[in-house]
Amino acid sequence: MRFTRKRLAIACSTLPLLLTQAAWAQGQPPEEVGERPPQEEAQPDVAAVFQERGLLTPKGGWVVEPSLQYVHSSSTTVAIDGFTILPAIAIGLIDLTEVQRDTLTAALSFRYGLSNRMEVGIRIPYVWRDESLRRREVLVGTSAEQVTGSDGHGLGDVELALHYQFNRAVTGKPFFIGNLRVKAPTGTSPFDVERELILDDDGRPITEIFIEQPTGSGFWAVQPSLTMTYPTDPAVIYGNISYLWNVERDVGNDLGKINPGDALGMSMGVGIALNNRTSISLGYDHSMVFKTRYENAPPLDPAFDRIQVGTFLWGLSHRVSDRTSMNLSVGIGATSAAPDTQITLRLPMRF
Repeated sequence: MRFTRKRLAIACSTLPLLLTQAAWAQGQPPEEVGERPPQEEAQPDVAAVFQERGLLTPKGGWVVEPSLQYVHSSSTTVAIDGFTILPAIAIGLIDLTEVQRDTLTAALSFRYGLSNRMEVGIRIPYVWRDESLRRREVLVGTSAEQVTGSDGHGLGDVELALHYQFNRAVTGKPFFIGNLRVKAPTGTSPFDVERELILDDDGRPITEIFIEQPTGSGFWAVQPSLTMTYPTDPAVIYGNISYLWNVERDVGNDLGKINPGDALGMSMGVGIALNNRTSISLGYDHSMVFKTRYENAPPLDPAFDRIQVGTFLWGLSHRVSDRTSMNLSVGIGATSAAPDTQITLRLPMRF
């Protein structure tokens, strides 16, 4: 099986896992966690747009958050079986393979405030995936294209989270939140679904595709991170640094032990209030995914030692009521390994 790190990055990223951002929470924060001075009460709040909150759920409070996310990614591979006589002239077989992947994730999240500075949460996703592969042989006297595809749906990887705010949130001073996320392999593993080997006209293997798409990564993952939020009305500056550890395991199927590449992530951005109900955010998220290693790898593994995944982020948040907000975020891939487009709609409701 061609087990690329890009596929791992996408699987773990239903993870979602890699876009930890910081912004304001909905509503007025409790006094123990920081309160606006009286002269600033008329200033608008900067509502939450991305995944992390700048202020946590108050003690004894609940937040229920349904969300819907669409991710589209594509990649093109060119394989040359022959030789070149000039840098621009190739003699032999040129095989072009284009892959299109679409993922739709509906999730329900619950967060509970253990104290005014600590909250726990759980996220339960349901995933639909579709993948189409189109290949064409060039320089063989035919324009015929081979198109294959597969899809799948089911429970995704469930996430547990713990957040702790280290200091009071005061306008004009930065405050910090520590985060810990654990992802369980509750979704269908890539190693538990049937696959089909694609051969060329001479019977040589080209690639391997899924007959049914997996809905999970197949690995446990742990991600500690630190979020910095600097409120300066009407704007909020935020930054985050994280490390994603994917736990090695034996997957069988003649592959042996696989150690998915860990990922070092950094993000930054700014949120700006337009009025007392609406705000926008601009940001950038970047992850460096290290090489995936497996036990029965070939002696000369051509994979890169690391892959850069960068995404430009734009968000819009509107407070529908005192207890409900509607948040829309859009991500555009900045590097070739990043998904082309990510669109997320969230509806956090406080109780």
